[in-house]
Amino acid sequence: MEWSWEFTWDRVLPAMLEALPVTIQATVFSFLLAVALGLPLMLLRKSPIRVVSLVVGELIEFIRGTPLLVQIFFLFFFLPEFGITLPPLTTGILAIGLYYSTLCSEVFRSGFDAVPRGQWEAAKALNLSPARTLTRIIIPQSLPPIVPALGNYLIAIFKETPLLSFVAVAEIMHVAKGIGIQTYRFTEAITVAGILFLILSLIAAFLVTLTERYVNKRIYH
Repeated sequence: MEWSWEFTWDRVLPAMLEALPVTIQATVFSFLLAVALGLPLMLLRKSPIRVVSLVVGELIEFIRGTPLLVQIFFLFFFLPEFGITLPPLTTGILAIGLYYSTLCSEVFRSGFDAVPRGQWEAAKALNLSPARTLTRIIIPQSLPPIVPALGNYLIAIFKETPLLSFVAVAEIMHVAKGIGIQTYRFTEAITVAGILFLILSLIAAFLVTLTERYVNKRIYH
């Protein structure tokens, strides 16, 4: 089948651009949820209370060890059985956010472990509260190794959004498949979708690099 520029410009591209905000929204909110849950998960896993540490550790391993698509289906189809009905996009954001929160928790853990133990002891000697120790001393020093890893997960989440098409979220790949099914022209739709994902991934990677440089400059200068 020959490539049709007219079909691409008139049908495919407008539909893709209309679906683009949905993809971006799913990416941003999933990432924010993952980061917001990742830190407390890490703190709970490092809890001195062994029962709490073990339970949270097993929960993290369970979520990480099961496919993301299965988790999306589970939330979408099983939550209504308990009287909880969420819109498809909200369900997808929740599933992706929960899944990546377990990965982010490991990023936070590695960043915190990279801070010299003496920093904790110095804060304790100064009689600083745990909250003040975290916000003023530990978290700022742990940011340089954390930022690039979190940036990689942001890009990974963006690439995971096509999974939401399985629960009828009108993101880029869902629209591309719909156009292909309706017109029997998959080449243009899938190609444009791939190009959009590539462009946005490159932009995201550039922004992550800028953020990493900014953090390093603030911490080390």
